[in-house]
Amino acid sequence: MQLIINGEDHNVDASNLEEVVSNFELEPHLVVVEVDGNIIERANWKGTELKEGMRIELVQFVGGG
Repeated sequence: MQLIINGEDHNVDASNLEEVVSNFELEPHLVVVEVDGNIIERANWKGTELKEGMRIELVQFVGGG
């Protein structure tokens, strides 16, 4: 499935947001997911089905100091 993730085209073998985060090997508790301009709560990732051409932003928090 063709998706736009963080501004780049990606062909992804996933059916929901949870699988997208897993495919990118991100720590779920450190990621915020936005789909077509709307933040999706982590509890809803598995139930959010992907559609061709969706715009997804994966924002990962990084500690520092």
